Amino acid sequence: MFAVIKTGGKQYRVAAEDKLKIEKVAGEPGDIIQLGEVLVVGGDSVTLGNPTVAGASVAAEVVAQARGEKVIAFKKRRRKNSRRKRGHRQEFTLIRISEILLDGAKPTKGPAPKREKKPKVEVAAENDDD
Repeated sequence: MFAVIKTGGKQYRVAAEDKLKIEKVAGEPGDIIQLGEVLVVGGDSVTLGNPTVAGASVAAEVVAQARGEKVIAFKKRRRKNSRRKRGHRQEFTLIRISEILLDGAKPTKGPAPKREKKPKVEVAAENDDD
């Protein structure tokens, strides 16, 4: 099953367990958010929205809030000793799609469990002082 959602002025085709970068939305890492602007729901039969599918939404878990790479806007007017340099970093939200909901259903899945890091095992080095 897939859906086409609209958020941040862009459209994305998503399925369960997909990860994607979207424009910044409110939420802390681990929160579950609902994206309500669903344009198409597909699978065995395709449902087109007019403009959106009534009662459909997509539940997603916020993985991280971050900033993209720096973009430099440099303008120069030759022979006029005029230069301007500006930098910009766009903020984004990394999300994981947990499920596609129909008929006004509420999300049933919580945040994914975090994997525990394995403890580092240190090997004691033997010193040979003869």
